[in-house]
Amino acid sequence: MNHITKISKKLSEYGLDAMLITSSSGERYALGFHGEGLLLVTRDGARYTTDGRYIEAAREQIVGAEVSLVTAGSGHLSQAKEFIQVHGLRNVGFESGEMTVDAHRRYSQELPCILTPAQGLLDDLRASKDEGELAHMRRAQEITDEAFKAILNFIRPGLTEREIAARLVYELLRRGGEQVSFDPIVAAGPNGSRPHAVPGDQVVDVGMFITMDFGCKVEGYCSDMTRTVALGQPSPEMEKVYAAVLAAQRAGIQAARAGVSGREVDGAARRVLREAGYGDYFTHSFGHSLGVDIHESPNASPSEDRVLPAGAVISAEPGVYIPGRFGVRIEDVLVLKDGGCEDITRSPKDLIVL
Repeated sequence: MNHITKISKKLSEYGLDAMLITSSSGERYALGFHGEGLLLVTRDGARYTTDGRYIEAAREQIVGAEVSLVTAGSGHLSQAKEFIQVHGLRNVGFESGEMTVDAHRRYSQELPCILTPAQGLLDDLRASKDEGELAHMRRAQEITDEAFKAILNFIRPGLTEREIAARLVYELLRRGGEQVSFDPIVAAGPNGSRPHAVPGDQVVDVGMFITMDFGCKVEGYCSDMTRTVALGQPSPEMEKVYAAVLAAQRAGIQAARAGVSGREVDGAARRVLREAGYGDYFTHSFGHSLGVDIHESPNASPSEDRVLPAGAVISAEPGVYIPGRFGVRIEDVLVLKDGGCEDITRSPKDLIVL
């Protein structure tokens, strides 16, 4: 699965003769392959260069692009220079959101063309997932749901956050995940008030909330899920906060559909938490897009005025974080459609007491 044709057709809209793709995520999106190479997509073809570590796999797996081996005497830039000259490419877009200043300086000096910032070209295409991409994301989410079910049977008093996180990685990979989407978050008790807590030596015990945020990749595409569970009977206040977060998530999901802004979706969830008295403890946005990268765009955030397109895949993850005491976050993944959305996360959301 690749998107070379889609990129080619988009070039004229941006006034470009070609698109230079050098990032790992851009390469994965364009080619359905990862080989630490360089890709040039023109209006009528594509050229991909990679080294001896990946050349055999590239020639077997890549379609729609000429594949060439780089050597000590014929590197990425020298081959790109020759390709640009032969095809008369003058205005070449590049991933301005990904390329470093040093890399841009080197490419500008070596390539006989104008390099034009064109991050928006790929971002616009990647915002709406096609059926092939969605199939990979649904499978990744299925694996994540299965891993959650397994971890519930593993958690017990006396384990550390780090041990639970390690087990999550194991459960994701043994079920078919290629790798984790990101390092898992496991936050117990007072650490739960830190949305991106790093799993450490905190021991889980009865009376604590445990928040787990994790996911995996299938064919390069991410899943993402968060669940907060109680170890032993939670306090009435903990139950109240959990109920408020769940109500906020459901409100945001109800508002999520193609054609509305990210601000509107975020606002639907934020109003619920504000009315419940927890507005000041919701310290991040309702959700972010995901795909090849765990964080893509557009987002369901207070500052997102852009309209969310059909086929966008966003997280739905409101949270309440009470410093020094506990936190609650519940996260699903949604596929936006005209008139509504599909929630591809299947794990239960009512409070689980272990």
